Amino acid sequence: MELSELWFGLIAILFIGFFFLEGFDYGVGILLPFLGKNDRERREVVNSIGPVWDANEVWLITAGGAMFAAFPNWYATLFSGFYLALFLILVALIFRGVAFEFRSKDKHPKWRTFWDWAIFFGSAVPALLWGVAFANIVRGGPIDADMHFTGNLLTLLNPYGLLGGLVTLTLFTLHGALFLELKTDGDIRRRVDGVVKRVLPVVVLLTLGFVAFSAAETTMFDDVNFVQIIALVGAVGGLLGAGYTSMQRRFGLAFIGSGLAIVFVAVLLFASLFPNVMPSSTDDAFSLTVYNASSSQYTLQIMTVVALIFVPVVLIYQGWTYWVFRHRITSDGELEY
Repeated sequence: MELSELWFGLIAILFIGFFFLEGFDYGVGILLPFLGKNDRERREVVNSIGPVWDANEVWLITAGGAMFAAFPNWYATLFSGFYLALFLILVALIFRGVAFEFRSKDKHPKWRTFWDWAIFFGSAVPALLWGVAFANIVRGGPIDADMHFTGNLLTLLNPYGLLGGLVTLTLFTLHGALFLELKTDGDIRRRVDGVVKRVLPVVVLLTLGFVAFSAAETTMFDDVNFVQIIALVGAVGGLLGAGYTSMQRRFGLAFIGSGLAIVFVAVLLFASLFPNVMPSSTDDAFSLTVYNASSSQYTLQIMTVVALIFVPVVLIYQGWTYWVFRHRITSDGELEY
């Protein structure tokens, strides 16, 4: 295996980790204004992710940094071609981060309501646009011989891309709801049960529709491999398992099920993409691959050594954080946010 192939796999793992962890963050933020009927309940919802939301975003920063160093041509084409979409994501994430810090600075109801809706939009916009972006990466875009993306924002807002956005939006909402079943009790958890029952069928239908649309719109299933089959079965199985175990009140297994669905959907996209990193709809010869978009061998060797040293440290630290804040947020407990 070449180092460029290895780093494609590592970047895929970083994005998968980001979608798994930040996915429930987004879902909790999307549900915040609807589940909390008063300030106390909304504070419980916010506190469920308060200690971990910023650490989860580190996975995105790391993935972007790894892409910049390992595949500079991929990074340049992606971030220039998808500039407006990624800029909207960045603005939403900044607004969301500010909202978490500012909502508790004043007890006035209008102040807190404003920042609650800021958290909602700061969660919903990235949840939608990440799906739009990755669907368009798999679909392929207008890339010329100089590796320049020649489209615009409207090019990305095609039916296939928007369907991909709806898949991630609803899937993350479900993931966040199942996380809240783990972390809350009382009236909030009873409302979450209703959300899961309504959202789950929508997620399954959208996911199956996206797969069918992919077969018609892209080359995703032109040469099906074993990884794609496992990923497709795993995604649907994870969703169905999440629904069944949620009804059985086995919330830990339900959350794992939705998490596996997110993981397998991401695996399906990356497995379908390889060896391309950005296919060209203009001419296959203009597609960016793990070979023509990568850095030098020496750069990849240094990056590999650094990753072997520091990635385990980060994983241990984040695992410790989740262990410390593993307890349920109760209706009579103390709240920070």
